[in-house]
Amino acid sequence: MNEIKETNYSEQFQYDPNNLLESLIERLNLKNDAALSRALEVAPPLISKIRHRRLPVGASLLIRMHEVSDLSIKDLRHLMGDRRTKFRISDKQFKPKETPVSAASSAA
Repeated sequence: MNEIKETNYSEQFQYDPNNLLESLIERLNLKNDAALSRALEVAPPLISKIRHRRLPVGASLLIRMHEVSDLSIKDLRHLMGDRRTKFRISDKQFKPKETPVSAASSAA
């Protein structure tokens, strides 16, 4: 019986962009995804790709959703099931690209 409760609990907090999209449609009193795409000023295929999980909700779109809906970023992330409290960024993203020494010296 404990296993069933744990499974249901974990299923409640899975990533679901449809919940986010439906919540925005309801909050903004829109009729469908096309109206949502116009409100967010994005192409309709973008909403479709997010709904069908072929594309994640990007940071710029999340910010746009925040601007249009007046929901906090935290609330928007909560609606789509993102419960992370920390974000890991790789050290490699901030290191400058190394240029080969031999190529630089031969060009001079």
